[in-house]
Amino acid sequence: MLAAEQERLARQPALGLTGLLLVVPVAALLAFAADGAQGSTIVLGPPAVFALAPIAMIAFWWENWPGTRLRPSWSGWADTLLIAAIAVVLTMIGQLLVGRFDLRGIFSLSPALSHSPVFPITLPLAGAAFVAIMQATFVCERWPFRRLGETVGGLAALAFSCAVAFALFFALVSVHPRPGSGLRAQSGPLAPVELGALLVIIGLCQVWFYITWDGWPLTKLRSEPARLLSGNATVIGVGIVTFVLAKAAGLAPVKMIALAGSFIAAALLLGLLFDGWLPRSPTPSSRRLIEVIVDLVLSAILYASVNAYADHLRWTVARPTEWVAHVMLNAIALSVILHVAVGRRWPFGRQQRPAGGTR
Repeated sequence: MLAAEQERLARQPALGLTGLLLVVPVAALLAFAADGAQGSTIVLGPPAVFALAPIAMIAFWWENWPGTRLRPSWSGWADTLLIAAIAVVLTMIGQLLVGRFDLRGIFSLSPALSHSPVFPITLPLAGAAFVAIMQATFVCERWPFRRLGETVGGLAALAFSCAVAFALFFALVSVHPRPGSGLRAQSGPLAPVELGALLVIIGLCQVWFYITWDGWPLTKLRSEPARLLSGNATVIGVGIVTFVLAKAAGLAPVKMIALAGSFIAAALLLGLLFDGWLPRSPTPSSRRLIEVIVDLVLSAILYASVNAYADHLRWTVARPTEWVAHVMLNAIALSVILHVAVGRRWPFGRQQRPAGGTR
């Protein structure tokens, strides 16, 4: 593993730049394929968010099985099709949880009032499942599911994450739907978009500490209970405090999502696609500072450019900031994860079959 990582780093930044040849077209499809920017936000947004939790299971728990049963050139495509199928099923389940089953509510660009919609009401439900499985995978170091093995443990982590998402949504979200919308009314302290903003900010903390900084300084603790408790307290605590401060400053929740999503997209581009490559090799402390500065600069460029383009489009149902968030979290971030973690950089990287991949 160390030799493979050193070889990969030696090929950067060329490996990351060639990866953009696949990442950019996939991101463009997710951003525009469904009748332009607005249609893609409404139709592709919910399934894309629901795809994130199964992606985490297949990429980080199953080591890309069952795709590893096929030859390398087909592995990533097979897993992607499986993820897409699971995402559609989860979107339907999410629709049932918040309202009633109605295909037009899922796939229509502008569903009538009588059709139970999935955008944007199911987005925090899907986002909560992804944040929960990432918390279980990286912050909790797969405890307690690792004792079950990769396959069963991954399924258990996914089921647990969906249960956590269900509990958070129905405990915290307030929904007051219009009559005849098909949505269920419920009471809670947060609007759906506010829970979404809180979850994305917690996701930003996960990426910051466990991808950009590779777990530092939390992984310095040798005691596993202390490490897991401090990791969870730090990620969740920093996320909640940041959300409260941003809300007190008057920042709209959807803007929080777009801004935090921009940082997540930038961090994944640098941390996954480019393996954290930097032109120089400074000391670890200065390197971490440089990584954050680079992420902030790149996220500012991404947000400013995409937001400027969105302001020149015509919007009737979705809002431009919602599309910006969709581009950052569902187009850029999702395409990077699919290319690196699921597709194993095909066709630009050397495909290596993980141990036990033929299960």
